[in-house]
Amino acid sequence: MTPLSSNAPHGQPPLRTVQVLGGGNAGSGAHVRSLAEGLVARGVRVTVCAPFEADRAYGFTGTGAAHVHVPRSSDPASVAALRAACADADLVHAHGLHASFRAALALGGRSTPLVVTWHNRARAEGARGHLLRLLERRVAKTAAVVLGTSSDLVDQARRSGARDARLAAVGLPGQRRPAPEDPDRLRPKTRAELGTTGRPLLIAVGSLERHRGYGVLLDAARAWRDLDPVPLVVVAGEGPLRAELQRRIEDERLPVRLIGRREDVPELLAAADLALLTSDWESRSVLAQEALHAQVPLVATRVGGIPDLVGDAAELVPYGDADALAATVVRLLADPARRELLRERGVGQAAGWPTEDETVAQVLSVYDELTQPRPLA
Repeated sequence: MTPLSSNAPHGQPPLRTVQVLGGGNAGSGAHVRSLAEGLVARGVRVTVCAPFEADRAYGFTGTGAAHVHVPRSSDPASVAALRAACADADLVHAHGLHASFRAALALGGRSTPLVVTWHNRARAEGARGHLLRLLERRVAKTAAVVLGTSSDLVDQARRSGARDARLAAVGLPGQRRPAPEDPDRLRPKTRAELGTTGRPLLIAVGSLERHRGYGVLLDAARAWRDLDPVPLVVVAGEGPLRAELQRRIEDERLPVRLIGRREDVPELLAAADLALLTSDWESRSVLAQEALHAQVPLVATRVGGIPDLVGDAAELVPYGDADALAATVVRLLADPARRELLRERGVGQAAGWPTEDETVAQVLSVYDELTQPRPLA
């Protein structure tokens, strides 16, 4: 990341910020790491409050930020630890609903500005869903600014009573990561390892949870058994539905493999003919962004922030419609010209997404609005 000028005017102490993260999913954890790196490079003092395991996974201290262990729990001890960590902060920035709620509790009675970023929609029904909506309202009304990573999250924040809700510029962390070395050489190797030599390879990536829509994906895969050659769907991810999904794959003899959590997603995408995203809701899907960057045609559900994210550079289908998903995949596999057009459009669409530098610049502009000039030390 290219350093910009320090946020602190000459003669003034640097801005002191605390970034608050819960467990952190792949998107929010990587975003906080990228943000910490960019802020430190610009002369901002950053402390990341997150569990030990989050720091091990994302390496916050490697950016020059300080790390304070704060468990995910909202019990009094965790809130007290967070309150102590925020004691000297000029501004606190929390990521995700639960982290934002803990930050609001920790800052109770203080004038320290609170910025929150909502990366995902709260997922729960019944009594827990009601509780989460109460937390949303509490956080939205407490925060000075709510940043939503998709327009529907911004709308949700406004409905929940946010005084100021804005669309967040969120660059894809790791854009600086080089593409797989010599992809033309690696592609046959990867495909051979996955058992897709001489047949189409379809890649899906994400935790094996209900909201990912993998049940619908398996329904659609039944239609692909009639193709010659039969495409193979490879799902990279782990989660509570593994046994259920594996049982269906075996009982119905579906052309699907569950390969668990993988660290080589760029290599998997480079080998794929299509990428599949079947979730019931997504904000700024990492898979969608990586697929377009890798010039892999994408078939995704028309939900959440996906239409705004991909524009006309992907094929969109209704969530839960296995027939539409199956038909779209079959049509794309038979139409190399359409796949090439999607690749070209993907390059153009990705070029318009915010960079990590632009993300940091937007966040700093929000911080500047909310903080007053600090006296000399």
